[in-house]
Amino acid sequence: MTAIAISHVRGAGSPPLLETTIGEALARAAALWGEREALVSVEQGIRWTFADLLARADLLAGGLLALGLVPGDRIGIWSPNCAEWALTQFAAARAGLILVTINPAYRLSEVEFTINHVALRAIVVAERFKTSAYLDMIGELAPDGFPSARLPSLCHAIQIDGLPRAGWVQFGDLATSQPELLDRIGAELRADDAINIQFTSGTTGLPKGATLSHRNILNNGYFVGIGMGLTPGDRICIPVPLYHCFGMVLGNLACLTHGAAMVYPSPAFDPGAVLNAVAAERCTALYGVPTMFIAVLAHPEFDRFDLSTLRTGCMAGAICPEPLMREVIGRLNMHDVTIGYGMTETSPVSFQTGLGDPLERRVGTIGRVLPHLECKVIDGQGAVVPAGQPGELCTRGYSVMLGYWNDPQRTAEAIDSEGWMHSGDLATIDAEGYGNIVGRLKDMVIRGGENVYPREIEDYLYRHPAIEDVAVVGVPDAKMGEELCAWVRVRQGEMLDGEAVRDFCRGQIAHYKIPRYVRIVDAFPTTVTGKIQKFMIREAMIAELGLHMIGADFAANADKERL
Repeated sequence: MTAIAISHVRGAGSPPLLETTIGEALARAAALWGEREALVSVEQGIRWTFADLLARADLLAGGLLALGLVPGDRIGIWSPNCAEWALTQFAAARAGLILVTINPAYRLSEVEFTINHVALRAIVVAERFKTSAYLDMIGELAPDGFPSARLPSLCHAIQIDGLPRAGWVQFGDLATSQPELLDRIGAELRADDAINIQFTSGTTGLPKGATLSHRNILNNGYFVGIGMGLTPGDRICIPVPLYHCFGMVLGNLACLTHGAAMVYPSPAFDPGAVLNAVAAERCTALYGVPTMFIAVLAHPEFDRFDLSTLRTGCMAGAICPEPLMREVIGRLNMHDVTIGYGMTETSPVSFQTGLGDPLERRVGTIGRVLPHLECKVIDGQGAVVPAGQPGELCTRGYSVMLGYWNDPQRTAEAIDSEGWMHSGDLATIDAEGYGNIVGRLKDMVIRGGENVYPREIEDYLYRHPAIEDVAVVGVPDAKMGEELCAWVRVRQGEMLDGEAVRDFCRGQIAHYKIPRYVRIVDAFPTTVTGKIQKFMIREAMIAELGLHMIGADFAANADKERL
């Protein structure tokens, strides 16, 4: 590969983009791999072939249309991982309905906002998840049925499980055969039509509904699958949430386009369930964020499971320290594991490591740009920076969202007039085209006039043999403006204190990069997807240190959700 002088790269032009809808892709999968297993939900005891999946999706799609829904209507799903989740995803695609994926962690005000912002006509709901009683919450918003004063657009509520409720439709009662109607709708759908709305939490304000097309997400799953070397014989263990792009795109749609099986180990991430599913289902690929892989490797019964079938997979959402990557390759047998980077607004992945990339590229970079995409790194004035210099990462190409639902102002702020999606991530692209994320524009710590990137300090601290996981944030300081704080989780059986962590840094990194505050913790606050919530660490430290008056609005700078 020719070395690049500036931080502007283009992906390969082949293989060609898929110009089909998700519904057409499901029909193609059933035609090519009809008798192969498409979906296994271990806890539910469900096994469906691709032929089963198409038949069941069409019956559900017919039932949704029989309710009076029409193509373009929004249908929400609020549920942990289950076979009904996937069935709803594919049925919506066959019927031309726009699927709105709702975070299982949402509470009452958040789900009310989501339903009303996109004017949901129907919602599919599980009875509960952990401490959240979903049916009760929807019932509180609509005590006298549907529609209601607080949910004026919602006409149909569909319950997956639980005792029947007045005014609710039972998921299992929706099966209706309408092949002629589905054929007519399918012929009118286009790859560029909106098919999915994913809500992302911004740094300020209310969540934004990233609107994605068939073309956006079907192709992204397809090309990430190529990057992992997927074949019809592969079986992917998917413990990441389906509501997020990682699960529904890199999981479900990558399988759909390559004929691989989707394996759901449990409704929510559980390391024991992951190990059991990989061993029992002979999975060849495993997905997760680093915290999930750490938990799987640390499981007390790890050694009793046969994981020899694992070969590939995808790790995303945060940096992968070198010790963890070595364990994933060595103990989990995932010699072809890839690293992916992206954001919901780019469907999601834009960079991925290759199967032939050496270890140092899989821990020190996010790989190279995917086919049919273009990425650049710019300075504050919008100029492309020289190769290797940091700046804001921007992406252009098929994967960029259609926009934020019903929010032209914030869409214009994110996507410029030339079609570049501005990520808000600080990145570098080296002379060989490998990208690396060095922080967030709003995550950068300015200590005494020095710009400090927490990612750099985290990378260094991961080298300590006793450190299992670490998160570095900035907290307000009256003298320096900001000071660094590190939360550290220690490996089982190891001992470490804050002074030892600072001693490890002295003489190795610049003095202003050494964390002033170090806390040894048992766990980090995380999202449903397993990503560390740094804003909660900041808030906890501000409260502990009594820094409210110094940084009254500092803790509001929550990290933007990333893959």
